[in-house]
Amino acid sequence: MIAIENLQKSFGKQKVLKGINLEFKRPGITAILGPNGSGKTTLIKSILGMALPDKGCIRFQGEDISGSWAYRRQIDYLPQIARFPENLAVKELLRMIQDLRGGQPDAERLIGLFALQPYLDSRLAALSGGTRQKVNIVLAMMYDSPVLILDEPTSGLDPVAMLHLKELLRQEKEKGKHILITTHIMSFVEEMADEVVFLLEGRIHFQGGLQELKEKYDATSLERAIARILREGELGFSSNGHGEKAAKLVLKAL
Repeated sequence: MIAIENLQKSFGKQKVLKGINLEFKRPGITAILGPNGSGKTTLIKSILGMALPDKGCIRFQGEDISGSWAYRRQIDYLPQIARFPENLAVKELLRMIQDLRGGQPDAERLIGLFALQPYLDSRLAALSGGTRQKVNIVLAMMYDSPVLILDEPTSGLDPVAMLHLKELLRQEKEKGKHILITTHIMSFVEEMADEVVFLLEGRIHFQGGLQELKEKYDATSLERAIARILREGELGFSSNGHGEKAAKLVLKAL
């Protein structure tokens, strides 16, 4: 579905992506993880055509996306920070997006699921962060596109809304969709993700299943496995370096 080859991107002198090679072929939920500044958002924006790579190629369903825009109609996107006119009412925003995209959105079911009926006449500026995030989720998921990209979808959600989001994602996964998620909530990843891609300083340090990641880093939890990846990056040892033994002792202590 999505293939990325040698993707490189810099902003001025700062190299953000340093030769990313990825392929998302199987439907399911992939968690794209990494510390702040690791390149996650730039990778997502490159897939969406919002950031133009310096080198490399991205293919969507086998077609190079360079200079193309039509493929984006097959992707639904939830940005980490959604910026809409603050004076719009929720129902006006929903209507605006429907007018722009056309088709038959499934907005009513999602509005009911997240109990947003009392807020339809409220202006965005008056909404709490959690309610605003529920509106953003409705906007991102009310169309039936084959690819979902969700950047920090759990931000501000209460426990009930979190349960509804998880169930929605399971339903979308069962439809055979590709779902890419960035999040800092490791319990959410452990419960929902089929695959993990871990970025560190613009490079991929791991891609594979959750159990594979834990076994590779001899960790009992995803959180500990990632802590060891980060510690390994800080130590910066090579497989042939004299510091390998000391580094392994540090990693084992985590």
